[in-house]
This record gives sequence, structure tokens and C-alpha cells, in this order.
Amino acid sequence: MVAKKNFLIFLVLLILDQLTKIVITLKVPSIDLKIFAITLVKNTGAIWGIFKDSNMLFIWISLIVIGVLIRFYDHIPKKAYLFYVLLLTGVVGNLIDRVFRGHVIDFIDFKFWPVFNFADAFITIGVIGLILYLWNEKN
Repeated sequence: MVAKKNFLIFLVLLILDQLTKIVITLKVPSIDLKIFAITLVKNTGAIWGIFKDSNMLFIWISLIVIGVLIRFYDHIPKKAYLFYVLLLTGVVGNLIDRVFRGHVIDFIDFKFWPVFNFADAFITIGVIGLILYLWNEKN
């Protein structure tokens, strides 16, 4: 039951990530609300544009991360599954972009932070959540 629930969460979030990227790519909206904007960025690197044009490197890193995450699925405590699923979903979402588009579609722009997408947010929340969970378990 837990595995089905996690897979459903994974699937819904992955579809959300990919649909928003498709809409942004097709419509290329220009929305600027002063503190928040929708800005299409095609990123071949990592956050802040570092390692630009390193798409193949990040494809391999993503595949390795996915393999490690799948390998350790059975070792994740049930209380931490959501963070695990968020991390996995984010990595897969950006991997799909890199493989099929040749770059990651970023579009959420808070102007004081690098432009990002839902997959990036999932990765960030997943990593921070897992770290905090593991930290609290050891204390």
C-alpha cells in the first residue's frame, strides 16, 4: 500500500513538473508581478548557471543518483518517504528535460534567487527534509 501511495505521489508530481514545462515552452508567457515573474530559461548547467553546457555530465549524475535512490528505497524510514519521493521526482523530472530537450526548463523567477522549476523545488525540499529527518533521528 505504501509503495502504491508513493508511486502515485511520484507520478502526480512528475506530471505537474512536465506539464508546467510544456505550457511554459509553448506559451512563453511574460508575467511580471514585481516580486515574482515567469521567465523562460533553458539551463544546460546547474543552479546559478554553473557548469554551463554540461548536460551530458548531469545526465550521468542523475542516472547514478536515481540508481542509488532506488537501491536504498527499502532502507528509507516510512516517516521520510515523502522527502525521498520528492527528491526522486525532481531528479527524474530534470533528467527527462536533459534527455529529451537537451536542457532543463526553468521558469519560476523570484528575482532575488536563480530561476528554477518544480523539479528543482522538489529536489531542494526532499534533500533538506531528509537531512532534517536524519539529524533529528540521531539526536
